[in-house]
Amino acid sequence: MQNNEIAEQAAVAAAENWLALIDNDKTSESWNQSASLFKAAVSPEQWKASLEAAQVPIGKAVSRELKSKQYAEELPGAPDGEYVVIEYETSFEKKRNGTETITPMKDTDGEWRVAGYFVK
Repeated sequence: MQNNEIAEQAAVAAAENWLALIDNDKTSESWNQSASLFKAAVSPEQWKASLEAAQVPIGKAVSRELKSKQYAEELPGAPDGEYVVIEYETSFEKKRNGTETITPMKDTDGEWRVAGYFVK
């Protein structure tokens, strides 16, 4: 197995553990388990507010299916490093066809942690 595949598997596992925290209303725990890059950009209060703002119109995730995963060492607006951009086809309470894009990165301690999260 190539290193990229190993990285993608580790990143998907980290993403799914992190998404489970959000699904179970463990917002502060999700912030605590985020990458240092994420924590430097967003305070716990900002994270809670932005997550709530995103969930109000569409509701919570009901189901998600892994659509794609792509290993990258460079991403726009982020320092060089190891990242995996993961897309899920997600069904929400009030929006049947949504997409969650979650980007784990290999953090400074070598662990994979979520550095970015977007919902469309």
